[in-house]
Amino acid sequence: MTDPDESRSGDVRAAAREKARQLRTSQQRKDRRNKALLSGGIVIGVLAIVAIVAVVIMGAIRPTVPGPKNMASDGVVIGSGLKVKATPALAADAKPIASAPDPSASTVDIRIYADYLCKLCGQFQRTNLKQLQPLVKDGAVTVELHPVAIYTSHSAGTRYSLRAANAAACVANYSPKAFWAFNESLFTNQPVEGGPGLSDQQLKKRAAAAGASVSDVNSCIDDGRFKTWASTASDRALSGPIPNSDVKKMTNALLVLVNGKPYTGSLTNADDFKAFVLQAQGDEYSSTATPTPSPSAGS
Repeated sequence: MTDPDESRSGDVRAAAREKARQLRTSQQRKDRRNKALLSGGIVIGVLAIVAIVAVVIMGAIRPTVPGPKNMASDGVVIGSGLKVKATPALAADAKPIASAPDPSASTVDIRIYADYLCKLCGQFQRTNLKQLQPLVKDGAVTVELHPVAIYTSHSAGTRYSLRAANAAACVANYSPKAFWAFNESLFTNQPVEGGPGLSDQQLKKRAAAAGASVSDVNSCIDDGRFKTWASTASDRALSGPIPNSDVKKMTNALLVLVNGKPYTGSLTNADDFKAFVLQAQGDEYSSTATPTPSPSAGS
């Protein structure tokens, strides 16, 4: 006859063994699942890193595109009658052709490198463009305007400096007669540093108000057609050298040169800059004036 206690003891041991088997099976399943998740996580992480690296590389390798017309020097040369000096579009990757002042002329050569978001740039342009305009019209002064995109990361993520420089290049390319007025309008009501700047739609409205061709300039702004050129031109200004001057490179978002000499005076006092221009004009006249022959010893 079977002992009831032994029977119960056997049932307990069997139940314990079954429980242990179930626990082992459950743990094995967890281990396999964790291993799969870990492997998948590693693969996803690697793919994410590869994607990030690809984005960085693609961002660093800018596609080569032709530059805008009338900006072969990376700037727009504006002379007598506020007329823009016509130049062909440079081929992709071509080096800019620095514009050389006429050594036989008494015209003062002014070159302005400025970022459309830069507060100091706005102060200088608002203070001096009005008094420069009649001098340029009369041919006493030549102004070369270089839009640069140095504050691209200072506009709450909208990359306003780059978009504005692109818009300026679009106007120079398709409607050069409107360039002076368009450039002035971006500084007259200038967005604040650190803010989002003007939208593309606002840039297009200002271009139209300046007299630019709506269809051509609008499509150019929408496409960001000259953004690559604007970035490259800005890099050139930052790395230097600055042509026709002793300045090695731009060190901030504004550089003003008068006959190759950097202006370091007040940005909000028109008289200071006027005096600097007149001095440069006098120096230029002195250096190019024909010397009066000295009387001969026998006269």
